[in-house]
Amino acid sequence: MEVEPGESVTIRSAEPPQPLPRRSRVRRRLYVAAGLICAYLLVAYVMAPLLWRVAIDEDPRLSGGPRVTHTASGIPGDPVNIALVGSESDVIHAMTKAGWFPASPITFDSSVRIGIDSVFGRPDDEAPVSNLYLFGRREDLAFEQPVGDSPRQRHHVRFWRWDKLEKDRPVWFGAATLEERVGLSYTTGEVTNHIGPDGDAERDRIVAELSKAGEVQEVIWKDHFQEPLKGRNGGGDPWYTDGRLAGVVLVPYPAASAVSSGR
Repeated sequence: MEVEPGESVTIRSAEPPQPLPRRSRVRRRLYVAAGLICAYLLVAYVMAPLLWRVAIDEDPRLSGGPRVTHTASGIPGDPVNIALVGSESDVIHAMTKAGWFPASPITFDSSVRIGIDSVFGRPDDEAPVSNLYLFGRREDLAFEQPVGDSPRQRHHVRFWRWDKLEKDRPVWFGAATLEERVGLSYTTGEVTNHIGPDGDAERDRIVAELSKAGEVQEVIWKDHFQEPLKGRNGGGDPWYTDGRLAGVVLVPYPAASAVSSGR
């Protein structure tokens, strides 16, 4: 464009970009947060367990056989360190008499309850228990004892009934641990309970409490049951052991004996 002499020219500056409306900024942040959450869930609950399952299939040493429990994804869980010999009634009677409480299965309501109890420092004698697997199925029985005033710490034991008998009585293999805190799994990133490393102390504690309650006929110690003597569970927590299994023959529960004799 030609400009005649003496003619004024007005130059308009470019208008600055207008910021996004507040609603659009909030929506964008929500999309980003939702994407991050979906990515975390995919990695922690799908991809990581799948990679562990492939590693277990390729390396039989990681499977542990019947001496190590497994998570639902096939990741090695807590080591087996105790066995009870007796009927289901014998086990429930002996454990409750020794001061243990049956553990609740995990549900939405129980998860909310344990969160509230943890915040307010209230112990929960029947806090929920996550599932572990042995012999191809989840635990048949589970017991716990709270530590102090919070359900975040508790003594815990799960039992699975074996398909064989000892002196015509059922055998229940168990994994006893001390749950120390709630956190993210070191192997998958899932939310989990982290255990203490000394499972032998938990095993010996149960034997001592059952003996004190007068519920023990005999204790059979099986050396070299657990090999190797250290490892990590499904949450990535280290554990160690002397390798011994405590086999506790329980005193028969009179009520169970009476029912059996009356049939």
